[in-house]
Amino acid sequence: MWDINPFKYNRRTSSEVKIGQLLLGGNNPVRVQSMANTDTNDIQGSVDQGIRIIQAGADLVRYTTQGIREAESAKLIHDGIREKGFSTPLVADIHFNANAADVAARNVEKVRINPGNYVGSVKIGDNSDYTDEEFEREYQKIRDRFIPFLEICKANHTAIRIGVNHGSLSERMMNRYGDTPQGMVASCMEFLEICREQNFNNVVISMKTSNTVMMVHTVRLLVLEMEKNDFHFPLHLGVTEAGDGEDGRIKSAVGIGTLLLDGIGDTIRVSLSEEPEAEIPVAKLLVEYSEARNLAPEINTKYNEAIIKYEYTRRQSHTVGKIGGENVPVVVSHADGGFVTVPDFLLIDNKVKSTSGDEFTVYNATQLTELLADNASIRFLKLCYSELNDEIISVLKSNLNIIILLDACYINSVSEMRAFFQALIATDCKTPVILCKTYRETKLEDLQIKAASDFGALFIDGYGDGIFIQNKGEITVEQITSVAFGILQASRVRVTKTEYVSCPSCGRTMFNLQTVIARIKDRTSHLKGLKIGIMGCIVNGPGEMADADYGYVGAGRGKVSLYKKKECIERSIPEEEAVEKLIDLIKVNGDWHD
Repeated sequence: MWDINPFKYNRRTSSEVKIGQLLLGGNNPVRVQSMANTDTNDIQGSVDQGIRIIQAGADLVRYTTQGIREAESAKLIHDGIREKGFSTPLVADIHFNANAADVAARNVEKVRINPGNYVGSVKIGDNSDYTDEEFEREYQKIRDRFIPFLEICKANHTAIRIGVNHGSLSERMMNRYGDTPQGMVASCMEFLEICREQNFNNVVISMKTSNTVMMVHTVRLLVLEMEKNDFHFPLHLGVTEAGDGEDGRIKSAVGIGTLLLDGIGDTIRVSLSEEPEAEIPVAKLLVEYSEARNLAPEINTKYNEAIIKYEYTRRQSHTVGKIGGENVPVVVSHADGGFVTVPDFLLIDNKVKSTSGDEFTVYNATQLTELLADNASIRFLKLCYSELNDEIISVLKSNLNIIILLDACYINSVSEMRAFFQALIATDCKTPVILCKTYRETKLEDLQIKAASDFGALFIDGYGDGIFIQNKGEITVEQITSVAFGILQASRVRVTKTEYVSCPSCGRTMFNLQTVIARIKDRTSHLKGLKIGIMGCIVNGPGEMADADYGYVGAGRGKVSLYKKKECIERSIPEEEAVEKLIDLIKVNGDWHD
């Protein structure tokens, strides 16, 4: 049985799947992919964009396939791309129409189906709990529809992806398990059981949500459940509705990067609300950065199974000033600047300065005598894992006003820091810890991806009372600080700015997504702490933005519906009026300020 090793990069061994001429899983590289945002019935436009995505470096290209007409168009797109000399496999994305899946399976190399809405409910309009008999009856309904599809896939050598989305979990699973990772895993496992029964193994799996913490814990839980059942199918990773720009990159890197570090993932898609080809360089960087950790030796420390989390629990630390305990993680910056969001502390000339003007000296592991002689109300001790010993732990437990600046001295800084926290937990040392790392990046995007992968993994697992990013390169202190706040928000441990849950544009999108996102951001980005969902269509919209404060969802060509939480407030508003009406809705509910 494969186990996640928190102290050594150890890629999970999955079964190999053939998608056209492409091999995925097993010992093959992690494959990267994107999804076209053209109308699938626009054959030439779809062919042209598919080629652009392939030329950007994609191993697979996916097209939305709402109905049978689109499934037939997928064949024409497939033929058009082949005529241009490209053999890259195409994927048909099916959400509601099982009949379209049957057609698509004859026309492209892979079909993605969504268990949450593959067949309709047996209890339409009935909100009562499912009895065991009703639960089983719907399962039989799934079997009766799914098995013929598998037979078509066998005959045509077509691979499938069983893609469970948090935003479209079936009514049956929601009723039995609630809005939980367990429900997503159960939904997937019953489809896998049918595949095993039918001796169909050309299967890839995904578990997607816009909530990075839930996404990580759900995928880990699925892998654990699959191992128990001797399933080794490859996994596709993605964070749905990640957004655009810096936020989209950071959010994707937090979720996908954490799992890649675990050794989980055989193919990934970074879902940005931008042109599809822009996703490929980000995905490739994520894969390369994760795999570089393979060069690092294993940290020699005793393994504690509890270090890999399947639900969020924050490490308990005691409070020192405004750091640790129940306080949100703080942000430290290394110089003053014109910050959009002001950091909590500055580190200048080896002194930590608070926003109130207080200064505290930073000591290192060789300066314990000076540290103990310091009578300041707060004392900072800079350490890395290799310097931690019994003497230092004794000092930390005896002096409750010390804060650790935990530095990275190891190529796999996440493993190093996990080992540090494990040592503190094992000795019941509750000293607050600020996570620190220095990078050497010249491109802001590279820093966003790498820092989010490193720090996000630790915050998702409940470690860290603060963040301090330094960079030796041509990136401003304001940009670095923005990355730090972005990581905390993407890891869902501190909210400091408006969060936009926006889907990547696809052929289902009912408006120009990038233009609308820009318009909404321009009007609402000053509303700190508010969460706004901007969704191109109803397929995942209401589900994926369920925890958003407000939602803007495509309801048809030129039409938009507005939501407050899960409730639809106004339906089918003309698009030209929708942004202003969204502002009005925010104002009416008391969440607007100038």
